[in-house]
Amino acid sequence: MSQLEELLAVWLPRQRWFSGKGIPIRRVRVESRYTLVSAGPGGPDLNVLVVQAGQRGTSSRYQVLLGSRPPRSLPPHLARSAIGVCPVAGGRPRVVYDAAHDPQLTSLLLERFTCAEDGERRGRVRFRTLPGTEVKACGSGRLLTGEQSNTSLVYGRDYVLKTFRRLWPGRNPDLELNMALSGSPYVARPCGWIEADLSGHTTPTTLALLQTFVPDATDGWVLATENVRTLLDGEDADFSEEAARLGHTTAQVHSSLARTLPTDVLSPVSAAEVADAMVERLAMASGEVPELAEHAPRVMEAYSDFARVDEPLPIQRIHGDYHLGQVIRPESGWVLLDFEGEPTVSVRERQRLSSPLRDVAGMLRSFDYAAGYLLVGHPDDQELAWAAREWARRNREAFCRGYADGGGADPEKHLTVLRAFEFDKAVYEVLYEARNRPDWLRVPLDSIATAAGAPPVPG
Repeated sequence: MSQLEELLAVWLPRQRWFSGKGIPIRRVRVESRYTLVSAGPGGPDLNVLVVQAGQRGTSSRYQVLLGSRPPRSLPPHLARSAIGVCPVAGGRPRVVYDAAHDPQLTSLLLERFTCAEDGERRGRVRFRTLPGTEVKACGSGRLLTGEQSNTSLVYGRDYVLKTFRRLWPGRNPDLELNMALSGSPYVARPCGWIEADLSGHTTPTTLALLQTFVPDATDGWVLATENVRTLLDGEDADFSEEAARLGHTTAQVHSSLARTLPTDVLSPVSAAEVADAMVERLAMASGEVPELAEHAPRVMEAYSDFARVDEPLPIQRIHGDYHLGQVIRPESGWVLLDFEGEPTVSVRERQRLSSPLRDVAGMLRSFDYAAGYLLVGHPDDQELAWAAREWARRNREAFCRGYADGGGADPEKHLTVLRAFEFDKAVYEVLYEARNRPDWLRVPLDSIATAAGAPPVPG
């Protein structure tokens, strides 16, 4: 490995968006390097790197926004973003760092949308805008904190640029679905995107998505958990009206996607194949988390019931990773974000049609999470546990009611399908928490235990 690649091998596992945590990196290779800004020997450079990280026989691609400056010239506010010192592109040693933290470089990144020439639109890295969209320069990008799989920069009150860290060949579903929903009041308007041609692939790969910024909005997870906390403090708290409105909005978005993009029907044979995949995930999770194994027979029953559903099940493009953290609440109503699906899965798999009830199940699980995670520090408080479960029950019911009123399939009439999707999501959560946040493992385990008819898992 080159010196830069050796530095990246140490730096990558420390990043929140790196999906291979806990697994040793065998090899790092800079597959592609694109220079976006070159300010000469004394100024900062901006490069986009496509990096291959090899771990246990598998290899994953990541995007790194790499800034570089002459030695000892890194401003103090960028010290924490430093990766190291090494030669860049065969030149003299320079300080390399995460350019997403550099206001000077992030402002230049947005400017490329405002003045892209024909050559740039046809080059190796292309800045594209939607027809009729004029992007204006508005200063530097403010890095959003809290994201796990991507990096977003907010430009004033005008734009947000989301850079996709884990790269898969092809058009990212977040771009694809937002373009299909363009004009909807329930999504942020797409303005443009950055794309590049990855080595060995003819289909352009999406590097970043530029959208209008929705100001004065509150994250759905924050709203819900604050409401739960108020309830657990003994005060009156009601979130059901918001939950019903969110259900209505979700149904409207599903309807728009069904009108714009392909739809189909899941045959009984295909439903059985979906159930088989659920069984495989359950077996893998039970092997890693012994506490899950005792509930596996009841979960298997739900999967078997799903496999025997004999009515055709409508399928379409869906959100794919739907939960309270993927919605925001400005004054005008709920807005849905992050349509990319599960970033650890290939674009081709994320483009597969699925039942919109899978999104419904994801949000129902999120209501359980909002209630359950606040109980992590109170494992034996039965009164709090009862209050939290009641909060989740009311809001789950309100969401389903709003979803049906908004034109979606009535979840109450598809309980067999919904139950299987909920269990499948909870099994995924068990694996995720066991690997990343063991302190939260009780939350999905309690949900599975309760849904399977057993007492909650002891704290």
